[in-house]
Amino acid sequence: MAQYDLIIRGGTIVDGTGAAAFTGDVAVKDGLIAAVGRVTGSAAEEIDASGKIVAPGFVDIHTHYDGQATWDQEMAPSSWHGVTTVVMGNCGVGFAPARPDRHEWLISLMEGVEDIPGTALAEGMTWDWETFPEYLDALEKLPRTVDVGTHVPHGAVRAYVLGDREQPGAVPTAEDIAAMSAIVEEGVRAGALGFSTSRTVLHKSVDGELVPGTTATAEELIAIGKAMGRARAAGGHAVFEIASDLKREWNEFGWMGQLSREAGIPVTFAALQSIAKEMPLDEQIAAMRAENDNGANIVAQIALRGNGIVMAWQGTVHPFRFRPSWMAIADLPWEEQRARLLDPAFKAQLLAEPNDYTDAPKDIGGVVMAISMGWTLQFEMDPDFDYEPAADASINARALAAGVAPQEYAYDLLCRDDGRGFIYLPILNYADGNLDFLHPLQHADDTVNSLSDGGAHCGTICDAASPTFMLEHWVKSRKRGATITLEQAIKRQCRDTAVLYGLEDRGVIAPGYLADLNVIDMERLKLGKPWLAFDLPAGGKRLLQKAEGYVATIKSGVVTFRDGTWTGETPGGLIRGPQRVELAEAAE
Repeated sequence: MAQYDLIIRGGTIVDGTGAAAFTGDVAVKDGLIAAVGRVTGSAAEEIDASGKIVAPGFVDIHTHYDGQATWDQEMAPSSWHGVTTVVMGNCGVGFAPARPDRHEWLISLMEGVEDIPGTALAEGMTWDWETFPEYLDALEKLPRTVDVGTHVPHGAVRAYVLGDREQPGAVPTAEDIAAMSAIVEEGVRAGALGFSTSRTVLHKSVDGELVPGTTATAEELIAIGKAMGRARAAGGHAVFEIASDLKREWNEFGWMGQLSREAGIPVTFAALQSIAKEMPLDEQIAAMRAENDNGANIVAQIALRGNGIVMAWQGTVHPFRFRPSWMAIADLPWEEQRARLLDPAFKAQLLAEPNDYTDAPKDIGGVVMAISMGWTLQFEMDPDFDYEPAADASINARALAAGVAPQEYAYDLLCRDDGRGFIYLPILNYADGNLDFLHPLQHADDTVNSLSDGGAHCGTICDAASPTFMLEHWVKSRKRGATITLEQAIKRQCRDTAVLYGLEDRGVIAPGYLADLNVIDMERLKLGKPWLAFDLPAGGKRLLQKAEGYVATIKSGVVTFRDGTWTGETPGGLIRGPQRVELAEAAE
């Protein structure tokens, strides 16, 4: 009889702690790591990892699978990139609590903020819940390839309590705040890992309204934080997550520090170079550290590359979105659109037109201009595209070299591959034209790698591939600046993210930990070309991106992916509250 369920033999083990890699075996039994090092004995299955990296499964703490997790077991695209745990419900948007008459409103909020097709959400979700604990029960019914944990989202809580009074600028009463606090406390006690809110003008519903919470007072937020602290004291876990424009007059770091100290909980925020933020990134980090020096626990979530938009004719936006000729065909079926776009006469007509910004959002004018005229900021996505592109890869530079106008070059680029060309526009995190500023932050204890937005921004980005990007770009092949070590990269994507959310049973390869593992061929590791799929419910679109080099991904001891292909296994489930591990129990 086999002693173990699985043995991974002879791999280079990067254990997630940051310690030096070593060669050895990993034995798995009953979903846990049973032994590490030189393992004798037999197993029901063995994987030869000679010459390969063996790492923990990646823990992605910033996703938006709130709807998808109720119907989809594969949990792509995150699961394609070695992710074995996701935390969703970020940025204040989600689907619980939800009164029956608020379903469409919550969908419109998610569609506007996260660019997830509302028709897909409407068709895919069953809404067999109203309260937040009932939502957790619904999530628990469906097994998946990954574990899911979630926040209680501010938008849904406000809508549940305020009802029709929830409008931009609405000021809740003391009774309202008490009711919201009670809902959040109930959610954390039931197993939510935290609470999330959004305070940025970039986040709006499909109707153009600011999301609930944007104008919330410090009193409201601190009261909710104290409720989370009570739930945490009772054995729950409570991270307060926020996306904010960080306007100086709001004194965001002041109340975040107060909340963290008084509630005894960590606060985490999206730290980005952004045209929507008054504070430069270095000032954000300095303000955070000043509060932490005064007893707070604030953690910055940093992205790994320029965040922005992948533009395509069938995507959510492209440079010609505001040309009258495009507007005239915007609602036609793709086959008809493509015929027009490939017609030289239509091309000449469109390129001769000025942009019409009548219906463009007025409060994000800089973004609109970057989309429609930012030729020096936009980059041609080659088959071997480098996500840290130099200026000579810009549309402007390549058009100049080709002897054509930038707008014509961009138009022809989008028409390549039968109308399926892509242009990259990094709106955030690329003010310097490189990623050098991220290098020291990836070695800081008060930052975590995050902001993949897995499952969201379906027609504009595919940053769910961030774990692969981390390894391919930052460890293996960065051309313009310093790299980081493999050991540090794995620690950043495994142990660091897991610990922030109280998931202390994963992210490390050691006896007693969950057998969430990746076997990776670093020589072959490579991001694939993104593509637009129309495979969501109701034919909803999403940008997808696969990778080469993942030999196997293992969740709780079960192989879920082999060579990038789903095995059909679904060992993942719902995470309720903090997870602990008793190392001695499983040690050999």
